Amino acid sequence: MSIKNLFNGLLLFVFPVVVFLQIQCGSPQEKVMTKDEMIKRGAYLVNFGGCNDCHSPKVFTDMGPVPDTTKLLSGHQQGLVIPRVDTSLIGPGKWYLSNGDLTSWVGPWGISFAANLTPDVQTGIGAWTEEIFIRAMRNGLHLGAGRPILPPMPFMGLAGLSDADLKSVFAYLKSIKPISNKVPDPVPPNEVAARYGK
Repeated sequence: MSIKNLFNGLLLFVFPVVVFLQIQCGSPQEKVMTKDEMIKRGAYLVNFGGCNDCHSPKVFTDMGPVPDTTKLLSGHQQGLVIPRVDTSLIGPGKWYLSNGDLTSWVGPWGISFAANLTPDVQTGIGAWTEEIFIRAMRNGLHLGAGRPILPPMPFMGLAGLSDADLKSVFAYLKSIKPISNKVPDPVPPNEVAARYGK
């Protein structure tokens, strides 16, 4: 056997091996999760991310306010009286205020209310698709195309999550108990004083 034939034979063997190794090792591939794995991952991310801090009504304990486990992630409760606001206290360089339930806030943006994240079709995210949810988290717009998502929602941080993580959060939110609770619409800044000012 000539050197040329030996070289050609080695090339025919080595080339496919190198290509195979590059395909397998070139870039890490995300593991495809089962639905149960996605829900478990989503629950972890929601709890780690503190979503209950704002999106769940509270009960007051010796440790301060803690999420009401009967209303987890159902948002600012409909019918909850909004406290009067001393508008001289809010603004850039001043205070941004929250209600006692930590589910509504007032600042230069007006008054914002924590959304109902349960899968209730009428008042929560039950009618949302995975695509709508991801778009909303990426661009900071309600339903991915509507009004801006207002403070203190940290959508800028959430926008950095991978698609797999956002899909997992959505899968978890769709798996929890639906709670009917119509959250009020945001109050524009020019209406705060007239509607809720002292």
